[in-house]
Amino acid sequence: MSNNLIVYDMQGKKTEELPSIFNGELKPAAVSQAVTMYLANQRCGLASTKTIGEVSGGGKKPWKQKGTGRARAGSIRSSLWRHGGVVFGPHPKDFHYKLSAKLRNAALRSALNEKNLSGDILVLEKLEIVKPKTKEIKNILDNLKIKEKTLLVLPRADHNLKLAIRNMANVESALAGGLNALDCLKAKKIIFLKEALGLLSKRLENN
Repeated sequence: MSNNLIVYDMQGKKTEELPSIFNGELKPAAVSQAVTMYLANQRCGLASTKTIGEVSGGGKKPWKQKGTGRARAGSIRSSLWRHGGVVFGPHPKDFHYKLSAKLRNAALRSALNEKNLSGDILVLEKLEIVKPKTKEIKNILDNLKIKEKTLLVLPRADHNLKLAIRNMANVESALAGGLNALDCLKAKKIIFLKEALGLLSKRLENN
């Protein structure tokens, strides 16, 4: 396992090496729990049916109670009738739940340790683009010889960068303060801005 993270400039030249903070143990169980939570929290749960009380109409009794020779009926919106209400049907459900910050950060550490083990973490000294042009980001990735799905970890929101990568299917961005294990696992390569790496290091130390 590498002990250092290599820092590059925007031209793809190596400028320095930093001691890696991603040399800990792998915790597959923590990663599994965290990923399951993140995926569950993305579910909408919009399936919905109407009960007899929610279907419009049916307020009038279809026919009198006795004397017709037919079965008793109180509403044309009975669940026994066509266009009637649904019994025990699905209703909108909230699948959201939380895990402790300690477990989430353990999963994040483990995911980053695995990426570091395979040599898929790079550090970029700085990322400055004057105009929100996709070509500028593509040139930087070409300089770093990266063609795989990539995650850019930023210290703060960058509007120009967001516009520049929106048409790039293989590039996504995340903030150091909100990075999670699922973000890391979805990408093949992770590029940290040097400042973002410092912020993430402090975040993980505090938890």
